[in-house]
Amino acid sequence: MCCSVGFARSLGLALLPLALCCILANLLLLFPMGEITYIQQDRLASYIWYFGGLGGGGLLMLIPAVAFITLGKCSCCWNESLMMCGSVLAAIIGLLGSGYCFVISGLALVQGPHCFTSHGWSYPFADQRGRYLLQPEIWPRCLQPLNIVEWNVTLLFVLLGLALLEFIICLLQLGNGLVNAICRPCCYKQEYSLNA
Repeated sequence: MCCSVGFARSLGLALLPLALCCILANLLLLFPMGEITYIQQDRLASYIWYFGGLGGGGLLMLIPAVAFITLGKCSCCWNESLMMCGSVLAAIIGLLGSGYCFVISGLALVQGPHCFTSHGWSYPFADQRGRYLLQPEIWPRCLQPLNIVEWNVTLLFVLLGLALLEFIICLLQLGNGLVNAICRPCCYKQEYSLNA
């Protein structure tokens, strides 16, 4: 059981920096090129307001991170099983949060940025279904904010990668917690009968 708790704690420690990076990436999306004028004028892409990185991959991910890190050692086998059941629930919350972050970031990439073009403020790449990502020569259609396509694409791909890592970590703990929550009571009964 000690190995399972140690493994869960290491997963929790891995989740913390990922969650903080998701929060940071989402905050940077709110301030293109570090400017606050676009958020004040409501000129950001609609999916950015869904806070995939801030909420799903960030704040919601702190629940499993803290739950995994704080798994304590307990002398009673049944308490350890219940503790692992709690970590399973936390892992499910983490899977939902990372999945939300992944989906929102993917939809934002497909939609493309909201920017000022020669035809005014619009989503110039929305009808391309993400093909604009492979055509950097058309990115200069966005005149303002400056380099918004590069800004959004970089940060959204970072969020996709972080969400994928968070999902894998939570999936590992889900398996770890389920195996230990189910198997540990059986092991305890076998140890008890051998000692009796």
